[in-house]
Amino acid sequence: MEFGVNFFPVVDPERKTAAEYYAESLRLVELAESLGYEHVQIVEHYGSPYGGYSPDPVAFLAAAAARTSRIRLATGAVIAAFTHPVKLAATLAMLDNLSHGRLDVGFGRAFLPDEFEAFGVPIEESRARFDDGIAACIALWTEENTVFEGTVHRFGPFTGFPRPYQQPHPPVFVASASSSDSCAAAGRAGHHLQVVPSVTTRQGLKEMIEGYRQARAAAGHPGGGRIQVKYTCYVSEDRGLALADAREHEQNYVSRMAEAVSSWAHTRSSQYPGYERFVEKARSYDFDRALADGKVLAGTPQDVTEQVREIAAEYGSDLCLSLQFSPGHLPFERAARAMELFALQVAPFFTGRAGAAAGAEAAAMPAAG
Repeated sequence: MEFGVNFFPVVDPERKTAAEYYAESLRLVELAESLGYEHVQIVEHYGSPYGGYSPDPVAFLAAAAARTSRIRLATGAVIAAFTHPVKLAATLAMLDNLSHGRLDVGFGRAFLPDEFEAFGVPIEESRARFDDGIAACIALWTEENTVFEGTVHRFGPFTGFPRPYQQPHPPVFVASASSSDSCAAAGRAGHHLQVVPSVTTRQGLKEMIEGYRQARAAAGHPGGGRIQVKYTCYVSEDRGLALADAREHEQNYVSRMAEAVSSWAHTRSSQYPGYERFVEKARSYDFDRALADGKVLAGTPQDVTEQVREIAAEYGSDLCLSLQFSPGHLPFERAARAMELFALQVAPFFTGRAGAAAGAEAAAMPAAG
């Protein structure tokens, strides 16, 4: 099992400015590299405290690349519907070169009606633009004089430039919130997978992951693929502090999500069946139930170790958990300490790299001081 660090800024500008958030997050990126985390990743959202501090994952990851040399850089995810594939392929290839081949590209469909409206993109074109975006980027990374005839996008002949550093192209991940069909399609295509347990049931998540594995194997792709599962994670020597932080910041996350998804109350789309129920799900959130259902990791290092063991037993030990230690307004020092405690006292039970983690302790501790 591997572990990475995930950034999803659920931040009110009145409580933390964008400059403060970016500065703190990039310090955490440097800490993540020193502690041996596998990747850092960041989302793409617009126009609200729900992720709106991250309108451009490529810009953030370019800054992260300049401060690191080993850790992988993952988009989690870029939204193909909002960027023409010629531009998207080129900017991602540029980042792959700047990082000397450390880029993992996660593609997402987006799901907020207000974002589609802001870009003037019909929400009913969501799936077509997503499929076109992945196919066109891969073609532009691997071909010359590309002629692309998609459902929405048509262009060429055109040769993408620059070429990616990784050959034939960076690893491609598909992000799925709740769709087993999307997970199976990712498996058939030979792509990797990003999933979020907070918006589905435990059984639903299990079906998504198993459907992906089965479809990938049936299509004859080698290996099991890379599966990233995203959790918020609160770790402290003081269980009461960890749980208090978790309760406060998970409620902030859900409250901001409820505002962001509120337009589903009067929006219907064949592309997103059942999404009108998102509003009620957000409003009925209960932290204690979420913790018991394994949707959030919180407690002492010993508590979190047991929670990760349950995840491995439920979904498999070949996962990569992408952990958010800095959800919005949590003070930098507590987020950094949580990252250290997880790397030094939890991760070694699953990675087999206890010596490396212990060796990083002396260098890492001052970062949180």
